[in-house]
Amino acid sequence: CLFPEILSKYAGVPIAEPVWFKAGSQIFSEGGLDYLGNPNLVHAQSIVAILTFQVILMGTAEAYRVNGGPLAKPEGSDAIYPGGPLDPLGLAKDEGKFSDLKVKEIKNGRLAMTAMLGFYIQALVTGKGPVENWASHLADPSNVNGFAQAYATKFSV
Repeated sequence: CLFPEILSKYAGVPIAEPVWFKAGSQIFSEGGLDYLGNPNLVHAQSIVAILTFQVILMGTAEAYRVNGGPLAKPEGSDAIYPGGPLDPLGLAKDEGKFSDLKVKEIKNGRLAMTAMLGFYIQALVTGKGPVENWASHLADPSNVNGFAQAYATKFSV
């Protein structure tokens, strides 16, 4: 979400639309979508083809897992078992520590979702990406902040 905008703003990488909430609309443009502005990486021209390919890939991976692939559910474990091949560091061997790590992972996921909600709201209010908003705030912190009248009254009647 931040990486393309940082590359475009500070590293000079030419990316057609570096802001995360506008980037997906490029698939509907004339030339299609180029990942990180490079047609050699991914050059997508059809949303239907992307959706079909994604469903086939994810469906195949899930079918393989459910039907006994190497990452299938081990005997005597719950359906969301994170151990075995998915635990190369052996963090799930100590049951007490493992319970704490599961709680920490859930809390970190909730924190990440809250941060993304902040990105969404910021994009709706300002119409700019998080890196551009941050740079604007650093340039003029007393006038460009969450309490500034220009942003707080943008959607009021």
